[in-house]
Amino acid sequence: MKIKLINPNTTWSMTESIENCARRYASADTEVYAVSPDTGVDSIECYVDEYLAIPGVLKEIIKGDKEEHADAFIISCFGDPGLQAAREVTDKPVLGIAESGIAAAKMIAPYFSIVSVLDRSRKVTEDVVNNYGAAQFCRSIRSTGLSVLEFGNDPVKGKNALAEQSRKAIKEDGAECILLGCAGFVDFVEQLKKELGVPVLDGVMPAVKFAEALVQMGLKTSKVNTWKYPEEKEYQGYDF
Repeated sequence: MKIKLINPNTTWSMTESIENCARRYASADTEVYAVSPDTGVDSIECYVDEYLAIPGVLKEIIKGDKEEHADAFIISCFGDPGLQAAREVTDKPVLGIAESGIAAAKMIAPYFSIVSVLDRSRKVTEDVVNNYGAAQFCRSIRSTGLSVLEFGNDPVKGKNALAEQSRKAIKEDGAECILLGCAGFVDFVEQLKKELGVPVLDGVMPAVKFAEALVQMGLKTSKVNTWKYPEEKEYQGYDF
């Protein structure tokens, strides 16, 4: 089995962390590999960032399908940028880490909170929660006030900020599980579990296991109507 993870931003240090996380949780006979697109932004924190990242994501999906023969794909950004479009360009399973993380959180706790990056990113995360019908299970969306790149530059400061907001979510908001709202947080999960005493998860881990399960069950993306391949037309300025 071959699973391709796509980090929609262009920061390769984050891509490497995502790949390392995926390898820890993937089965021994599953090949996992992570890439960043050639085009896009170095971090994704707003709608402009997300939309600019989507063409690169689609290019990597098409490449993985036609040239690399991947069995499943994971979009490794908590906004799940381009997820619906990605499901149109392949019949292989395509998972988003937000969709996967929310599904897993609902299975292990009655209520969860999401802890993420900048204050301005809250609305992006709210949209994700609402789109997946999870608003009644999400007690709060808390921001650390730090950018994605700040977490990479100062991991200790970042971990402490995540811990602080997570404790508030547990004590003040009634969260019984913490979902980390950025793929760049994969390296903080185990330490936060020990400190907080509640389940803590990122979206990469469950996405990998769900992808394996879908492939093992022989399930592919439906092409009946909504996610069927796009109609033939000319695309100007794109090389896929």
